[in-house]
Amino acid sequence: MPNQTPSGPPMAASPLTRAVLEIDEYVAGIGWDQPARLFALVDTAQLRSQEPGLADRLGLGEEQAPGTLTPIEQEELPAGSPLDEFLGTIAWPGAVAGCALSVERLMLPPSAETSVPEGLSEAELTKWVAEHPDRQEVRMTVAVLRDGARESALRLREKDSPTEVLTGSELVPGLADALAATFAE
Repeated sequence: MPNQTPSGPPMAASPLTRAVLEIDEYVAGIGWDQPARLFALVDTAQLRSQEPGLADRLGLGEEQAPGTLTPIEQEELPAGSPLDEFLGTIAWPGAVAGCALSVERLMLPPSAETSVPEGLSEAELTKWVAEHPDRQEVRMTVAVLRDGARESALRLREKDSPTEVLTGSELVPGLADALAATFAE
């Protein structure tokens, strides 16, 4: 890609796309089989002016482009708590411009949907998908801003490379909706 630097997202990407790709790259560096990770997204210029010590610790220099977003990882999500229930407990302070979540899941190709047995419980369906020969492990990083903007990055485990990351605003609409609800007043 002509606009991509070897160690970063495309230069022409929006600040939200750059933040999503930065999170994807960070989580990819940790490896697979990780718990979900939640990030606050804050305006970098605002962070530098209001929290200069934190900005220095994060290595945020003055050369950041206007509108740049800085992801700040939050505490680990509680183990055993369903993700949708946990997200329903979040309320962000006003300084947080957006949030992002990175989570791993198993996916089946659309061609496998017709073979899903009917009447399975959620646990049985999870087991069936986990044992399906066409299953694929995917890491989804989804971000939303208070103003409604959305972005997602999908990385397949079998194609675990920064050049193979798919981005788009409507790739994981259900998760984006759940994250947007954390900003509901």
